[in-house]
Amino acid sequence: MVVVDSVRLEAQIQAIRHSGWQVTHVHLTAAQEVLAKRYGKRRNKARELGSYAALSESETERNVEELGKTADVVINTDRCNLDDVYARVASRLETRPVTAAPLVDVLIGGQYGSEGKGNIVHFLAPEYDVLVRVGGPNAGHKVWQRGGEAFTFHQVPSGAIANPSAKLIIGAGAVVSLTVLRTEIAKLGLDINRLMIDPRAMVIEDEDVAWENAQLRNEIASTAQGVGKATARKIMHRYPNSDVRLVKDVPALEHYVGDTIEFFAQCLSEGKRIMLEGTQGTSLGIHHGPYPHVTSRVTSAPGCLAEAGLSARHVRKVVMVCRTYPIRVGDTDTGKTSGPMSAPINLKVIHQRSRIPLKELERTERTSTTNRPRRIAEFDWAQLRRSLLLNGPTDIALTFADYLGVENREAYRYEQLNEETLRFVEEVEKVSGVPVSLISTAFNDRNVIDRRLW
Repeated sequence: MVVVDSVRLEAQIQAIRHSGWQVTHVHLTAAQEVLAKRYGKRRNKARELGSYAALSESETERNVEELGKTADVVINTDRCNLDDVYARVASRLETRPVTAAPLVDVLIGGQYGSEGKGNIVHFLAPEYDVLVRVGGPNAGHKVWQRGGEAFTFHQVPSGAIANPSAKLIIGAGAVVSLTVLRTEIAKLGLDINRLMIDPRAMVIEDEDVAWENAQLRNEIASTAQGVGKATARKIMHRYPNSDVRLVKDVPALEHYVGDTIEFFAQCLSEGKRIMLEGTQGTSLGIHHGPYPHVTSRVTSAPGCLAEAGLSARHVRKVVMVCRTYPIRVGDTDTGKTSGPMSAPINLKVIHQRSRIPLKELERTERTSTTNRPRRIAEFDWAQLRRSLLLNGPTDIALTFADYLGVENREAYRYEQLNEETLRFVEEVEKVSGVPVSLISTAFNDRNVIDRRLW
């Protein structure tokens, strides 16, 4: 049983604490002008005094903010909504299961995509024997290279550069653009012994791209790469002599085709470590996202495992990547939205808080696939909680720490991060119940602080 009560005096808190109940004291605070505005919106019966300013005449009400000094949790409600408060308070009252198993580690996005998954994969890749990717060319994963050049992966696993000896796998649930795939194979110089593509992966046709450009680009800000339309054809056109073309039907790819399920079985029996790189973000999933502003597939860890053909029983770690400020693709040219966000802000706010030059932010915050400007929002604690439930992560990778202060770009150890970031990490860990094991501070050759115990 949970009892919720409000207090105004330190003596009340102490009395409740000494009652024998397990007590969590949550102190909600906000700027005075915000509180005054909220008070003005109260119904007359809920107003104890005629105005918020009149509260200051009461010694009890005047000293309420002092209660925050001894509270277990202090939440600034300026930057979050009721769902965020619920997520943070509920974390103190719940127990969360821990996911653990042997050889497969899964890395997925916990928001709307563009969380910086490629950067984390690039950092971790040298530790694995096999790198696996699902999804399609609508997801661009950018990595840093020597010399400062960025390489954006759309089809091939994003750890291909960081680990030149790893076997690269494109799973059966993937959707393949032949043009994009051939370009990446050529640029990376991949030979037939390094890359394996499941024969059942779907091939995107020009008509798929054309249809999405006509129907979805200006309706929901789709990347219009043909992924959804091709997937729909794979589902709906299940009859002999249909127009469905799989990778096994493409002669130019025959040397790369292999049975990935059997290959995984062999890897598991030999003790080889596997990393599965998810696609897009949990909140864009076809079933659990804000339909119709979603992608065409299940983007959570279980969905990515299913697309790859890997069993949940063999999962060791699930790493969920989250940005300090989540983003979505910008709205369409016709003004139609790309989907809801909890508390939208703009890049000027990030500039003012972080002291990163505004022009740099405007140049950076463009989508990897379509080069559109991005929308940005406050960290969504309710979204975090939902993604935790859908993915069951064992670890969180926090990216864009420099957005909490440009000085974080010079942090190479955890204790060198600024105070705001340290407190933010603490709160994420408290809400999630799992460690923030990796923190990305910039986009360079030393951009990840590694706090893992594995």
